[in-house]
Amino acid sequence: MQKIILATTSPYRIEALKFLGIDFEAEGSKVDESQAGRKDPEELVKTLSRLKAEAVAKNHSDAIVIGMDSVGCFNGKILEKPKSKQEAFERLKSLSGNGFEFYTGIHMVNTSTQAKVSKIVKSELFMRELSETEINQYLEQDSNYNTYALGFDPLKNISSSFITKLVGSYNNVLRGIPLEVIPEMLSGVSYKL
Repeated sequence: MQKIILATTSPYRIEALKFLGIDFEAEGSKVDESQAGRKDPEELVKTLSRLKAEAVAKNHSDAIVIGMDSVGCFNGKILEKPKSKQEAFERLKSLSGNGFEFYTGIHMVNTSTQAKVSKIVKSELFMRELSETEINQYLEQDSNYNTYALGFDPLKNISSSFITKLVGSYNNVLRGIPLEVIPEMLSGVSYKL
């Protein structure tokens, strides 16, 4: 049976894919994300997920490689990971009381047949009004705020109360991997579960 390789070292995505009971390996892709350019969010995640899958696929002759990328988007603007606590504060303040989108691109390639399949999953989120005190409390509790495109981790205790409504894939937002599309996509590259 072909091996499956997840083209990431993200602990969230690795843990999430384990939920499907699939044996796989994880391998970082080392893609320069600036080469994707500044596109609309759907084109950006589509391009980056493909580049990540291709970067890992070239090292394997008989594997299914899964590349992924996610971005947040607010008022038509792609949200970069905050570079500082102040930037994270401003991000959360701007998202407070508003709706925004979270996109994940998934690209799979079967390196023995060259079969490829791509998908983009969009989720919409709505955040309740946050006080400046709540934002500061969260940022004091989570020193990893700069690793999340949205500026917060929806799984943390305090920040799990920020979201009032989610339309779309729950796993897309919480894990960065929409698990519900993975089996069908694997079938699309001739992998039998």
